[in-house]
Amino acid sequence: MSISAIESVLQQMRVTALNTGIAPSTGAAGAPAEAGGFAAELKRSLANISGAQQNAYAQAESFELGKPGVALNDVMVDLQKANVAFQTGLQVRNRLVTAYQEVMNLQA
Repeated sequence: MSISAIESVLQQMRVTALNTGIAPSTGAAGAPAEAGGFAAELKRSLANISGAQQNAYAQAESFELGKPGVALNDVMVDLQKANVAFQTGLQVRNRLVTAYQEVMNLQA
């Protein structure tokens, strides 16, 4: 897997995060923070996925308890957003594992 392919996957993760309402961390100028490189970006993405899941499950629990202001359609949409974010993260993980295996199988 080339660097451009990894950058493409990261861009897809950013778009997914924006579409799910999860804002990526930004610097002072409003641009994504560059500190930490790939590992930091991966960690932020995983934290965003986890946050989306926790938010969706908390909203589902609130709906089950009958709290006012929590509609079923909002709960279902948030659960689906969390699922899409998780599936995207899973696909990124699978591609990273495949890339790692390809690199390990290269002849020295």
